[in-house]
Amino acid sequence: MFNDRYEGQAKSLLRIVAALLFLLHGTSKLFGFPPSVMPQPDPGSLLWLGALLELIGGGLLIIGLFSRPVAFILAGEMAVAYFIFHAPQSPFPSVNGGDAAILFCFVFLYIAAAGPGPWAIDKPLEIDEEPGVEGYAAPGGERQYRPEDFGDKVL
Repeated sequence: MFNDRYEGQAKSLLRIVAALLFLLHGTSKLFGFPPSVMPQPDPGSLLWLGALLELIGGGLLIIGLFSRPVAFILAGEMAVAYFIFHAPQSPFPSVNGGDAAILFCFVFLYIAAAGPGPWAIDKPLEIDEEPGVEGYAAPGGERQYRPEDFGDKVL
C-alpha cells in the first residue's frame, strides 16, 4: 500500500518543510530576512525569545537532531504564542491570524510523538521499539516471525 511504503519519507518531508518555514519566521524576526512588516523584537523580550527558538529549533529540526524534544518544545512555544498573542484578538483563528501557530503546534506534536522519519541524524540513535524480539521486516513493514526463531516453543 502506498501509505505504508512511503510513510517514513513522508514524515521526514513534513518535518523538513515545516522546520524550514519555521526557521524563516525566526530569521525574519531576528535579521529582517525575508523582509516582514513586523519590527525586530527587543533583545530579551518574549518575541525575541520566540524568534530565537524558531531559528535554533527550526535548524535542529531540518537536520533531524534532537527531533522529538525540540519538536515538543516548539509545539509548546506555538501554543503559548497562540494564547498570548492571537487568541485575545478574536476566538477565531482565521480572524486573529493564529492559524499558522495552531498548525505548527500540531505538526510539532505529531513529530514529537511519531518521530522524525528516516532522513534524520537522530534515526540511528532511536531505541528499538521491540527490544529482545528477533524477526525480520516483511515488505509491508509488519514484523514476521519464523518458527526457528523460537526453538522448541509452541507458537
